[in-house]
Amino acid sequence: MDSGTVSRFDIVLKINGGENIPCQLKRHLSPITVGLIMRTLPLSGNAHQMGKSVVYFETNLNSGIERKKTDFRRGDIAFLPAEGSVCFYIDDVYDGKPMTPIGRTNEIEKLNVVKSSDILSLTRNWFV
Repeated sequence: MDSGTVSRFDIVLKINGGENIPCQLKRHLSPITVGLIMRTLPLSGNAHQMGKSVVYFETNLNSGIERKKTDFRRGDIAFLPAEGSVCFYIDDVYDGKPMTPIGRTNEIEKLNVVKSSDILSLTRNWFV
């Protein structure tokens, strides 16, 4: 993922402080929400699942819904304002909960092994 502009931010999702998954937040998808997340990094929380399609963790972020979508593709990253959750789609979802789209990852398969006792954290990628 190339972060050659100020509208894309390379970040890292860590599972239990070990496994690193490169992610990219895209300001043009939802500028207010992406800006809030970038100013608040690092973020972390306990892993949760919505069925077999979404892995997420709750934050203390408070943001309204922005450019809401209900259809997401595998690898999409979204923000669920009702719970302040950062959500990672491990499968396609159509007509799901309204969420704010915020980015993508190309290595979503690494999230297939996440359990509810795991800690997920988002940090800046300082090595770009």
